Amino acid sequence: MHLRGGGRRIVRELSGFGLVGGCCFVLDLVLFQLLYARLGVDAVAAKALTTLTTTTVAFAGHRLITYRGRSRARPGRGYLLFAAVNGATLLLGLAIIGFVRHGLGQEDALVLQAANLASIAAGTAVRFVVYRRWVFPETVPG
Repeated sequence: MHLRGGGRRIVRELSGFGLVGGCCFVLDLVLFQLLYARLGVDAVAAKALTTLTTTTVAFAGHRLITYRGRSRARPGRGYLLFAAVNGATLLLGLAIIGFVRHGLGQEDALVLQAANLASIAAGTAVRFVVYRRWVFPETVPG
């Protein structure tokens, strides 16, 4: 099957999103494990720190790799939207980790890592849709 214009673009964007996201996913897991299991940082604080770190890496990666061919006009708006989306998904992640840790009373690193995985999956779906549509919009020929 041969993909044309728009099909190739979405495959390229999904590939870039997967590459950047995969790197950030691994970084998040490693940092969370290090902070919570090795350094004794509170689970919610550890999740906040990992998300802030991976958000910075993700913005650069998406700007340079995933959406490199899209408009770079109004970068301030893009940064604000990116921060807002990641702030919302951070709150989602914190709520999931906080519920499992404090609401369910779980302290085991493996259980909390599973909750962390769930928060990453939920946030990933939201971010792909919003980044593609509003953060890194296509240039409209005019």
